[in-house]
Amino acid sequence: MSNLNRKKIEDKRSRHRRARMRIRQRVRGTEVRPRLCVHKSLRYVYAQVVNDLTGQTLVQASSLESDIRGNVEGGAKTKAAARLVGAKLAERAKAKGIEQVVFDRGGYVYHGRVKELAEGAREAGLDF
Repeated sequence: MSNLNRKKIEDKRSRHRRARMRIRQRVRGTEVRPRLCVHKSLRYVYAQVVNDLTGQTLVQASSLESDIRGNVEGGAKTKAAARLVGAKLAERAKAKGIEQVVFDRGGYVYHGRVKELAEGAREAGLDF
């Protein structure tokens, strides 16, 4: 890998890190309204609902789970899988009595898999 490519990758990572920190300064999860945070890799999408006051993860879902991965055509890295992750997360949150959350897109652009995850959670009944 050339130095130019390495510099470009480091710039991209630092931009993402700064965007994530800007969002985290404004978005805070409480007991009444916990934070729904999203992480995506090249292969999977992860989401969890966190109470920031106690630092506790209340519920989580990911496209790595076999029931989500097996039900989607095209695999776990598609937008359809992200929508299923959002729906599964909302279902688990509602079972724990969580109706409202604050959405933390994790420094990612609200587009594609992040948007599909949010819409899936909204359709399943989470309010944000």
